[in-house]
Amino acid sequence: MNKLASELNATLGPAAEFLSETGKRMYFPFGGILGQGAEAKGCALNATIGMAFEEDGSPLVLDSFMKSVNLDKKAFLYAGSFGLQNLREVWKGMQVQKNPSMAKVQCTLPVVTSALTHGLRVCAELFADADDELVIPDLYWDNYELIFHDAVGCKVRKFNTFTRGGRFDAEAMKQALQSKGDKKILILNFPNNPTGYTPTEEDAKNIVAAVKTAVRKNKKVVVLLDDAYFGLVYEEGVHRESLFADFCKADERILAVKLDGTTKEDYVWGMRVGFVTFGGKLLSTPEQLKAMEAKAAGNVRSSISNCSSLGQHMALNAYLDPNYQKQKERKFNVLKRRYNEVKKILKEHPEYTKVAFKPMPFNSGYFMCVKPIAVEPEDVRKRLINKYNTGTIVLSGLIRISFSTVPTQKLKRLFDNLYKAICDLQIM
Repeated sequence: MNKLASELNATLGPAAEFLSETGKRMYFPFGGILGQGAEAKGCALNATIGMAFEEDGSPLVLDSFMKSVNLDKKAFLYAGSFGLQNLREVWKGMQVQKNPSMAKVQCTLPVVTSALTHGLRVCAELFADADDELVIPDLYWDNYELIFHDAVGCKVRKFNTFTRGGRFDAEAMKQALQSKGDKKILILNFPNNPTGYTPTEEDAKNIVAAVKTAVRKNKKVVVLLDDAYFGLVYEEGVHRESLFADFCKADERILAVKLDGTTKEDYVWGMRVGFVTFGGKLLSTPEQLKAMEAKAAGNVRSSISNCSSLGQHMALNAYLDPNYQKQKERKFNVLKRRYNEVKKILKEHPEYTKVAFKPMPFNSGYFMCVKPIAVEPEDVRKRLINKYNTGTIVLSGLIRISFSTVPTQKLKRLFDNLYKAICDLQIM
Protein backbone atom coordinates (compact mmCIF):
# COMPACT_ATOMS: atom_id res chain seq x y z
CA MET A 1 0.00 0.00 0.00
CA ASN A 2 1.26 3.47 -0.85
CA LYS A 3 2.60 5.42 2.11
CA LEU A 4 0.17 8.29 1.46
CA ALA A 5 -2.78 5.87 1.55
CA SER A 6 -1.55 4.42 4.85
CA GLU A 7 -1.20 7.90 6.30
CA LEU A 8 -4.75 8.83 5.27
CA ASN A 9 -6.07 5.60 6.81
CA ALA A 10 -4.23 6.36 10.05
CA THR A 11 -5.69 9.87 10.10
CA LEU A 12 -9.19 8.51 9.54
CA GLY A 13 -8.76 6.06 12.40
CA PRO A 14 -11.90 3.93 12.99
CA ALA A 15 -13.62 5.72 10.09
CA ALA A 16 -11.27 3.89 7.72
CA GLU A 17 -13.16 0.67 8.50
CA PHE A 18 -16.04 1.95 6.36
CA LEU A 19 -13.73 1.88 3.34
CA SER A 20 -13.43 -0.97 0.88
CA GLU A 21 -10.02 -2.51 0.22
CA THR A 22 -9.82 -0.27 -2.84
CA GLY A 23 -10.84 2.72 -0.73
CA LYS A 24 -8.11 1.96 1.78
CA ARG A 25 -5.53 1.92 -1.00
CA MET A 26 -6.76 5.21 -2.43
CA TYR A 27 -4.83 8.45 -1.87
CA PHE A 28 -4.30 11.82 -3.46
CA PRO A 29 -0.74 12.19 -4.82
CA PHE A 30 0.14 15.39 -2.99
CA GLY A 31 3.86 14.77 -3.51
CA GLY A 32 3.71 13.89 -7.21
CA ILE A 33 3.31 16.13 -10.24
CA LEU A 34 0.36 17.94 -8.67
CA GLY A 35 2.11 18.55 -5.36
CA GLN A 36 5.30 19.74 -7.00
CA GLY A 37 3.26 22.00 -9.28
CA ALA A 38 1.45 23.47 -6.29
CA GLU A 39 4.76 24.27 -4.59
CA ALA A 40 5.95 26.08 -7.72
CA LYS A 41 2.71 28.00 -8.20
CA GLY A 42 4.14 31.36 -7.14
CA CYS A 43 7.40 31.08 -9.06
CA ALA A 44 8.27 33.72 -11.65
CA LEU A 45 9.21 30.95 -14.06
CA ASN A 46 6.89 27.95 -13.74
CA ALA A 47 7.72 25.00 -15.98
CA THR A 48 5.69 22.38 -14.15
CA ILE A 49 2.13 21.60 -15.23
CA GLY A 50 0.98 20.24 -18.59
CA MET A 51 -0.87 23.30 -19.89
CA ALA A 52 0.13 25.91 -22.48
CA PHE A 53 0.15 29.71 -22.21
CA GLU A 54 0.48 32.68 -24.55
CA GLU A 55 3.50 34.94 -24.46
CA ASP A 56 1.57 37.29 -22.15
CA GLY A 57 0.89 34.46 -19.69
CA SER A 58 -2.81 33.94 -20.52
CA PRO A 59 -4.10 30.47 -21.45
CA LEU A 60 -3.36 29.46 -25.03
CA VAL A 61 -6.90 28.92 -26.36
CA LEU A 62 -8.28 28.79 -29.91
CA ASP A 63 -10.67 31.60 -30.82
CA SER A 64 -13.03 29.02 -32.33
CA PHE A 65 -13.53 27.62 -28.81
CA MET A 66 -13.58 30.98 -27.06
CA LYS A 67 -16.41 32.34 -29.21
CA SER A 68 -18.72 29.54 -28.01
CA VAL A 69 -18.61 30.51 -24.32
CA ASN A 70 -19.00 33.75 -22.43
CA LEU A 71 -16.29 32.91 -19.92
CA ASP A 72 -12.80 34.02 -19.03
CA LYS A 73 -9.94 32.05 -20.60
CA LYS A 74 -9.15 30.53 -17.20
CA ALA A 75 -12.24 28.33 -17.67
CA PHE A 76 -10.14 26.30 -20.14
CA LEU A 77 -7.51 25.44 -17.50
CA TYR A 78 -7.55 22.33 -15.32
CA ALA A 79 -9.93 22.60 -12.37
CA GLY A 80 -8.00 20.16 -10.16
CA SER A 81 -9.17 16.81 -8.82
CA PHE A 82 -10.93 18.33 -5.82
CA GLY A 83 -12.73 20.85 -8.06
CA LEU A 84 -12.66 24.63 -8.12
CA GLN A 85 -12.19 25.83 -4.56
CA ASN A 86 -14.58 28.78 -4.98
CA LEU A 87 -17.31 26.55 -6.38
CA ARG A 88 -16.88 24.03 -3.56
CA GLU A 89 -17.25 26.77 -0.98
CA VAL A 90 -20.25 28.34 -2.72
CA TRP A 91 -21.99 24.97 -3.06
CA LYS A 92 -21.35 24.19 0.61
CA GLY A 93 -22.99 27.50 1.52
CA MET A 94 -25.95 26.66 -0.71
CA GLN A 95 -26.25 23.22 0.88
CA VAL A 96 -26.54 24.82 4.31
CA GLN A 97 -28.98 27.44 3.04
CA LYS A 98 -31.24 24.71 1.62
CA ASN A 99 -30.62 22.36 4.58
CA PRO A 100 -30.31 24.46 7.77
CA SER A 101 -29.67 21.29 9.78
CA MET A 102 -26.29 20.98 8.00
CA ALA A 103 -25.06 24.06 9.86
CA LYS A 104 -25.10 21.98 13.05
CA VAL A 105 -22.87 19.13 11.84
CA GLN A 106 -19.29 18.79 10.70
CA CYS A 107 -18.75 17.58 7.17
CA THR A 108 -16.27 17.87 4.36
CA LEU A 109 -16.22 20.48 1.67
CA PRO A 110 -17.92 18.96 -1.38
CA VAL A 111 -15.56 17.28 -3.85
CA VAL A 112 -16.57 17.91 -7.46
CA THR A 113 -17.62 14.92 -9.57
CA SER A 114 -18.70 14.60 -13.17
CA ALA A 115 -22.33 14.79 -12.05
CA LEU A 116 -24.06 12.46 -9.63
CA THR A 117 -23.56 9.17 -11.49
CA HIS A 118 -19.81 9.65 -11.30
CA GLY A 119 -20.21 10.43 -7.59
CA LEU A 120 -21.96 7.10 -7.11
CA ARG A 121 -19.13 5.30 -8.90
CA VAL A 122 -16.58 7.08 -6.68
CA CYS A 123 -18.51 5.88 -3.62
CA ALA A 124 -18.87 2.35 -4.96
CA GLU A 125 -15.10 2.08 -5.32
CA LEU A 126 -14.39 3.75 -1.97
CA PHE A 127 -16.83 1.70 0.11
CA ALA A 128 -18.07 -1.47 -1.59
CA ASP A 129 -16.25 -4.81 -1.45
CA ALA A 130 -17.51 -8.01 -3.07
CA ASP A 131 -18.68 -9.35 0.31
CA ASP A 132 -20.62 -6.17 1.16
CA GLU A 133 -24.27 -5.61 0.34
CA LEU A 134 -25.91 -2.67 -1.37
CA VAL A 135 -29.34 -2.21 0.22
CA ILE A 136 -31.91 -0.48 -1.98
CA PRO A 137 -35.71 -0.27 -2.23
CA ASP A 138 -37.25 -2.51 -4.86
CA LEU A 139 -38.37 0.58 -6.79
CA TYR A 140 -35.02 2.02 -7.79
CA TRP A 141 -32.97 3.59 -10.57
CA ASP A 142 -31.39 0.71 -12.50
CA ASN A 143 -27.99 2.40 -12.70
CA TYR A 144 -27.40 1.51 -9.03
CA GLU A 145 -27.20 -2.15 -9.97
CA LEU A 146 -24.97 -1.46 -12.96
CA ILE A 147 -22.51 0.53 -10.83
CA PHE A 148 -22.40 -1.42 -7.59
CA HIS A 149 -23.10 -4.98 -8.74
CA ASP A 150 -21.96 -5.26 -12.34
CA ALA A 151 -19.02 -2.84 -12.25
CA VAL A 152 -17.75 -3.21 -8.68
CA GLY A 153 -19.04 -6.68 -7.75
CA CYS A 154 -21.02 -5.75 -4.64
CA LYS A 155 -24.01 -7.89 -3.69
CA VAL A 156 -27.48 -6.33 -3.86
CA ARG A 157 -30.35 -6.74 -1.39
CA LYS A 158 -33.72 -5.14 -2.13
CA PHE A 159 -36.50 -4.30 0.28
CA ASN A 160 -40.16 -3.43 -0.18
CA THR A 161 -40.52 0.30 -0.93
CA PHE A 162 -44.07 1.05 0.18
CA THR A 163 -46.40 -0.28 2.84
CA ARG A 164 -49.99 -1.11 1.85
CA GLY A 165 -50.94 2.31 3.17
CA GLY A 166 -48.59 4.03 0.75
CA ARG A 167 -45.90 4.98 3.25
CA PHE A 168 -42.18 4.31 2.96
CA ASP A 169 -41.53 0.84 4.41
CA ALA A 170 -38.89 1.67 7.01
CA GLU A 171 -39.44 -1.67 8.74
CA ALA A 172 -38.58 -3.61 5.57
CA MET A 173 -35.48 -1.45 5.16
CA LYS A 174 -34.41 -2.19 8.74
CA GLN A 175 -34.80 -5.93 8.22
CA ALA A 176 -32.66 -5.77 5.07
CA LEU A 177 -29.94 -3.87 6.92
CA GLN A 178 -29.92 -6.48 9.69
CA SER A 179 -29.24 -9.38 7.33
CA LYS A 180 -25.95 -11.28 7.47
CA GLY A 181 -22.80 -9.22 6.97
CA ASP A 182 -20.91 -6.60 8.94
CA LYS A 183 -21.18 -3.68 6.53
CA LYS A 184 -24.01 -2.41 4.38
CA ILE A 185 -24.21 0.37 1.81
CA LEU A 186 -27.69 1.92 1.84
CA ILE A 187 -28.92 4.20 -0.94
CA LEU A 188 -31.80 6.55 -0.19
CA ASN A 189 -32.97 8.54 -3.21
CA PHE A 190 -35.53 11.30 -2.53
CA PRO A 191 -37.39 12.46 -4.54
CA ASN A 192 -37.25 8.89 -5.73
CA ASN A 193 -36.57 7.81 -9.27
CA PRO A 194 -38.77 6.17 -10.56
CA THR A 195 -41.73 6.87 -8.24
CA GLY A 196 -41.43 10.60 -7.55
CA TYR A 197 -41.88 9.99 -3.81
CA THR A 198 -40.34 11.93 -0.92
CA PRO A 199 -40.89 10.86 2.71
CA THR A 200 -43.35 12.66 4.91
CA GLU A 201 -42.01 14.17 8.13
CA GLU A 202 -43.07 11.01 9.97
CA ASP A 203 -41.49 8.78 7.33
CA ALA A 204 -38.20 10.67 7.63
CA LYS A 205 -38.06 10.08 11.40
CA ASN A 206 -38.87 6.40 10.92
CA ILE A 207 -36.13 5.99 8.29
CA VAL A 208 -33.43 7.48 10.53
CA ALA A 209 -34.65 5.49 13.54
CA ALA A 210 -34.64 2.24 11.52
CA VAL A 211 -31.01 2.70 10.45
CA LYS A 212 -29.97 3.57 14.02
CA THR A 213 -31.66 0.39 15.24
CA ALA A 214 -29.93 -1.69 12.56
CA VAL A 215 -26.43 -0.53 13.50
CA ARG A 216 -26.98 -1.54 17.11
CA LYS A 217 -26.63 -5.10 15.80
CA ASN A 218 -22.89 -4.37 15.29
CA LYS A 219 -23.40 -3.29 11.70
CA LYS A 220 -21.58 -0.50 9.91
CA VAL A 221 -23.75 1.36 7.41
CA VAL A 222 -22.64 3.78 4.73
CA VAL A 223 -25.74 5.83 3.90
CA LEU A 224 -25.60 7.33 0.42
CA LEU A 225 -28.12 10.16 0.04
CA ASP A 226 -28.87 10.44 -3.68
CA ASP A 227 -30.25 13.98 -3.67
CA ALA A 228 -30.30 14.39 -7.45
CA TYR A 229 -33.85 15.80 -7.48
CA PHE A 230 -33.46 17.79 -4.28
CA GLY A 231 -35.89 20.67 -3.78
CA LEU A 232 -38.55 19.47 -6.23
CA VAL A 233 -41.24 18.91 -3.58
CA TYR A 234 -44.81 19.95 -4.36
CA GLU A 235 -46.85 19.04 -1.26
CA GLU A 236 -47.05 20.20 2.34
CA GLY A 237 -46.10 17.76 5.09
CA VAL A 238 -43.26 16.34 3.01
CA HIS A 239 -39.73 16.39 4.46
CA ARG A 240 -37.94 19.32 2.82
CA GLU A 241 -34.32 18.70 3.82
CA SER A 242 -31.84 16.02 2.90
CA LEU A 243 -31.45 13.34 5.57
CA PHE A 244 -27.68 13.89 5.43
CA ALA A 245 -27.38 15.90 8.66
CA ASP A 246 -29.61 13.43 10.53
CA PHE A 247 -27.27 10.58 9.64
CA CYS A 248 -24.10 12.63 10.30
CA LYS A 249 -25.05 12.87 13.97
CA ALA A 250 -26.90 9.56 14.32
CA ASP A 251 -24.27 7.00 15.39
CA GLU A 252 -20.55 6.24 15.16
CA ARG A 253 -21.35 3.19 13.06
CA ILE A 254 -22.96 5.33 10.35
CA LEU A 255 -21.05 7.21 7.66
CA ALA A 256 -23.19 9.66 5.68
CA VAL A 257 -22.51 10.72 2.09
CA LYS A 258 -24.47 13.42 0.29
CA LEU A 259 -24.55 13.17 -3.50
CA ASP A 260 -26.02 16.17 -5.28
CA GLY A 261 -25.35 18.53 -8.15
CA THR A 262 -26.47 20.91 -10.83
CA THR A 263 -28.05 18.40 -13.22
CA LYS A 264 -31.65 18.19 -11.96
CA GLU A 265 -31.58 20.98 -9.38
CA ASP A 266 -30.55 23.59 -11.94
CA TYR A 267 -31.88 22.00 -15.14
CA VAL A 268 -28.47 21.60 -16.81
CA TRP A 269 -28.45 17.91 -17.66
CA GLY A 270 -25.51 18.02 -20.07
CA MET A 271 -23.22 20.18 -17.94
CA ARG A 272 -22.20 17.23 -15.70
CA VAL A 273 -21.19 18.96 -12.48
CA GLY A 274 -21.91 17.12 -9.23
CA PHE A 275 -20.65 16.98 -5.66
CA VAL A 276 -19.92 14.38 -3.00
CA THR A 277 -19.87 15.41 0.68
CA PHE A 278 -18.94 13.19 3.64
CA GLY A 279 -19.91 13.36 7.30
CA GLY A 280 -20.30 11.25 10.41
CA LYS A 281 -19.47 11.09 14.09
CA LEU A 282 -16.11 9.45 13.36
CA LEU A 283 -15.15 12.31 11.03
CA SER A 284 -14.77 14.76 13.88
CA THR A 285 -11.51 16.60 13.21
CA PRO A 286 -10.43 18.89 10.34
CA GLU A 287 -7.66 16.41 9.54
CA GLN A 288 -10.12 13.52 9.19
CA LEU A 289 -12.43 15.57 6.97
CA LYS A 290 -9.48 16.53 4.75
CA ALA A 291 -8.41 12.88 4.60
CA MET A 292 -11.86 11.85 3.37
CA GLU A 293 -11.77 14.57 0.72
CA ALA A 294 -8.35 13.30 -0.36
CA LYS A 295 -9.68 9.75 -0.75
CA ALA A 296 -12.44 11.01 -3.05
CA ALA A 297 -10.16 13.35 -4.99
CA GLY A 298 -7.65 10.52 -5.39
CA ASN A 299 -10.38 8.41 -6.97
CA VAL A 300 -11.26 11.27 -9.33
CA ARG A 301 -7.57 11.69 -10.17
CA SER A 302 -7.16 7.98 -10.88
CA SER A 303 -10.11 7.81 -13.27
CA ILE A 304 -10.73 11.12 -15.08
CA SER A 305 -7.99 13.35 -13.61
CA ASN A 306 -10.43 16.21 -12.99
CA CYS A 307 -13.92 17.32 -13.94
CA SER A 308 -14.94 19.83 -16.58
CA SER A 309 -13.55 23.25 -15.76
CA LEU A 310 -15.98 24.84 -18.22
CA GLY A 311 -18.96 23.33 -16.42
CA GLN A 312 -17.65 24.38 -13.02
CA HIS A 313 -17.04 27.97 -14.12
CA MET A 314 -20.51 28.12 -15.68
CA ALA A 315 -22.03 26.88 -12.41
CA LEU A 316 -20.06 29.35 -10.30
CA ASN A 317 -21.07 32.27 -12.52
CA ALA A 318 -24.72 31.22 -12.33
CA TYR A 319 -24.72 30.98 -8.54
CA LEU A 320 -23.22 34.45 -8.25
CA ASP A 321 -25.88 35.91 -10.57
CA PRO A 322 -28.37 38.00 -8.52
CA ASN A 323 -31.24 36.68 -10.67
CA TYR A 324 -30.38 33.00 -10.16
CA GLN A 325 -32.94 32.28 -7.43
CA LYS A 326 -35.85 33.95 -9.22
CA GLN A 327 -35.02 32.12 -12.43
CA LYS A 328 -34.91 28.83 -10.57
CA GLU A 329 -38.30 29.47 -8.96
CA ARG A 330 -39.87 30.08 -12.38
CA LYS A 331 -38.60 26.74 -13.68
CA PHE A 332 -39.77 24.99 -10.51
CA ASN A 333 -43.26 26.38 -11.04
CA VAL A 334 -43.36 24.89 -14.55
CA LEU A 335 -42.91 21.43 -13.06
CA LYS A 336 -45.29 22.10 -10.18
CA ARG A 337 -48.05 23.06 -12.62
CA ARG A 338 -47.55 19.77 -14.45
CA TYR A 339 -47.60 17.85 -11.18
CA ASN A 340 -50.87 19.56 -10.21
CA GLU A 341 -52.30 18.79 -13.64
CA VAL A 342 -51.49 15.09 -13.21
CA LYS A 343 -53.22 15.03 -9.82
CA LYS A 344 -56.24 16.80 -11.35
CA ILE A 345 -56.46 14.34 -14.26
CA LEU A 346 -56.39 11.34 -11.93
CA LYS A 347 -59.09 12.90 -9.74
CA GLU A 348 -61.35 13.71 -12.71
CA HIS A 349 -61.02 10.22 -14.20
CA PRO A 350 -61.71 7.61 -11.50
CA GLU A 351 -62.18 5.04 -14.26
CA TYR A 352 -58.44 5.14 -14.89
CA THR A 353 -57.57 3.82 -11.46
CA LYS A 354 -60.58 1.50 -11.19
CA VAL A 355 -60.08 -0.23 -14.53
CA ALA A 356 -56.61 0.35 -15.95
CA PHE A 357 -53.85 1.14 -13.48
CA LYS A 358 -52.88 1.80 -9.90
CA PRO A 359 -50.78 4.95 -9.30
CA MET A 360 -47.82 4.57 -6.95
CA PRO A 361 -47.44 7.21 -4.21
CA PHE A 362 -45.87 10.40 -5.60
CA ASN A 363 -45.46 13.96 -4.37
CA SER A 364 -42.26 15.35 -5.90
CA GLY A 365 -39.55 15.13 -8.54
CA TYR A 366 -39.86 14.49 -12.28
CA PHE A 367 -41.85 11.26 -12.33
CA MET A 368 -44.84 9.24 -11.26
CA CYS A 369 -45.41 5.52 -11.76
CA VAL A 370 -48.41 3.32 -12.41
CA LYS A 371 -48.93 -0.41 -12.09
CA PRO A 372 -51.14 -1.73 -14.92
CA ILE A 373 -54.07 -3.94 -13.95
CA ALA A 374 -54.05 -7.49 -15.39
CA VAL A 375 -51.49 -6.76 -18.12
CA GLU A 376 -47.71 -6.65 -18.36
CA PRO A 377 -45.98 -3.23 -18.21
CA GLU A 378 -43.71 -4.07 -21.15
CA ASP A 379 -46.74 -4.95 -23.31
CA VAL A 380 -48.29 -1.59 -22.39
CA ARG A 381 -45.09 0.27 -23.25
CA LYS A 382 -44.92 -1.30 -26.70
CA ARG A 383 -48.65 -0.75 -27.32
CA LEU A 384 -48.26 2.92 -26.43
CA ILE A 385 -45.44 3.33 -28.94
CA ASN A 386 -46.94 1.31 -31.79
CA LYS A 387 -50.57 2.46 -31.63
CA TYR A 388 -50.62 5.71 -29.67
CA ASN A 389 -47.29 7.33 -30.58
CA THR A 390 -46.53 7.68 -26.85
CA GLY A 391 -43.26 6.88 -25.10
CA THR A 392 -42.89 5.72 -21.50
CA ILE A 393 -40.32 3.75 -19.49
CA VAL A 394 -40.73 0.38 -17.79
CA LEU A 395 -38.65 0.30 -14.62
CA SER A 396 -38.86 -1.92 -11.54
CA GLY A 397 -42.01 -3.59 -12.92
CA LEU A 398 -43.87 -0.29 -13.28
CA ILE A 399 -44.57 2.21 -16.03
CA ARG A 400 -42.68 5.42 -15.31
CA ILE A 401 -44.19 8.63 -16.65
CA SER A 402 -41.93 11.68 -16.89
CA PHE A 403 -44.37 14.55 -16.55
CA SER A 404 -41.29 16.78 -16.53
CA THR A 405 -40.96 16.32 -20.30
CA VAL A 406 -44.60 16.68 -21.37
CA PRO A 407 -46.25 20.10 -21.87
CA THR A 408 -49.09 20.69 -19.43
CA GLN A 409 -51.77 20.82 -22.12
CA LYS A 410 -50.70 17.42 -23.48
CA LEU A 411 -50.84 15.51 -20.19
CA LYS A 412 -54.56 14.69 -20.61
CA ARG A 413 -53.84 12.99 -23.92
CA LEU A 414 -50.92 11.11 -22.39
CA PHE A 415 -53.07 9.57 -19.64
CA ASP A 416 -55.96 8.92 -22.02
CA ASN A 417 -53.55 7.03 -24.30
CA LEU A 418 -52.27 5.06 -21.32
CA TYR A 419 -55.83 4.13 -20.34
CA LYS A 420 -56.74 3.07 -23.88
CA ALA A 421 -53.57 1.02 -24.34
CA ILE A 422 -54.20 -0.95 -21.15
CA CYS A 423 -57.86 -1.48 -22.02
CA ASP A 424 -56.83 -2.73 -25.48
CA LEU A 425 -54.58 -5.33 -23.92
CA GLN A 426 -57.15 -6.39 -21.34
CA ILE A 427 -59.59 -7.48 -24.03
CA MET A 428 -57.08 -9.09 -26.38
